[in-house]
Amino acid sequence: MLSGLMNLLMACFLPRSDRHVHTSSETGGRQDGLLWYKDSGQHFNGEFSMAVVQANNLLEDQSQLESGCLSLHESGPYGTFVGVYDGHGGPETSRYINDHLFQHLKRFTSEQQGMSVDVIRKAYQATEEGFLSLVTKQWPMKPQIAAVGSCCLVGVICNGTLYVANLGDSRAVLGRAVKATGEVLAIQLSAEHNVCIESVRREMQSLHPDDSQIVVLKHNVWRVKGLIQISRSIGDVYLKKTEFNREPLYPKFRLREPFRKPILSADPSISVHELQPHDQFVIFASDGLWEHLSNQEAVNIVQNHPRSGSAKRLVKTALQEAAKKREMRYSDLKKIDRGVRRHFHDDITVIVVFLDSNLMSRASSAKGPNLSV
Repeated sequence: MLSGLMNLLMACFLPRSDRHVHTSSETGGRQDGLLWYKDSGQHFNGEFSMAVVQANNLLEDQSQLESGCLSLHESGPYGTFVGVYDGHGGPETSRYINDHLFQHLKRFTSEQQGMSVDVIRKAYQATEEGFLSLVTKQWPMKPQIAAVGSCCLVGVICNGTLYVANLGDSRAVLGRAVKATGEVLAIQLSAEHNVCIESVRREMQSLHPDDSQIVVLKHNVWRVKGLIQISRSIGDVYLKKTEFNREPLYPKFRLREPFRKPILSADPSISVHELQPHDQFVIFASDGLWEHLSNQEAVNIVQNHPRSGSAKRLVKTALQEAAKKREMRYSDLKKIDRGVRRHFHDDITVIVVFLDSNLMSRASSAKGPNLSV
């Protein structure tokens, strides 16, 4: 029998029907202590690499890569879907997104007969509404679920276009080759919603002009209402609906006065990028990676090594940086168990998606096999 940890780590990488049961032949993932990785696989538009390292007692990050049909109709469109869901307060929201967001996306793609910004926005909205109704049902028995939430980063490659949607502080970074010099430039494709960024603080203050305490500096960190760093998420219902911000929710989450309008938003920032032949790859990762590596450092690591194992290499480099900051060896950091490990680094999820321009030029109606990791 596999250990509970293995099942937990594998839960996010399984075909939908086999969720929480590990069948290694289908996912091809491998385990090294608290690190799970898949060195390489094939998606509709090229190759990919994935890795996850656990730091929390329960893995709060979830992720998925879906390749093939992006709608409920066999006619397509076809392409690649990538999701990185960095949960906080517990794993419930990120698991919920993992189970529902892609299904919503397929439904709206079918209804609107194609991929668009509107389709992605609606899929986010439906996921948020679905999680809210789950919280409403569970609140009497499990009130703390109102304080569970997740960042939500999505990439969709379809018809030679890359859509990047984001809530929270995960990040998507493109590696683009510069013909003249041969170097590869890092281009950030996602907008982040973390109040440590001054423009995000200003946005919050302009949305809540009557509340001088909307963003506060607490222990040297900017936080919304002194509680949370991100201004947009799925879940975190206690900061969206005042009826969930009361007993029996833990006192640390309860605000002194009721609020009239939602404090956090679930409206994603979405960018649209027409892919060019010199666009080499995209790194999708939770903020645990970007805490230790700059965009350009991450792009250089992918560019200067073989494609296989790219995601694992990025995770290991971040862990080596985390160890160095604490003046310890990476080999010693690896011995620290989950839970305690959170004091040294966060759960980290990385998906590197390589872009093959020959495959990109195929029509989106060209059928490819469906892959779900």
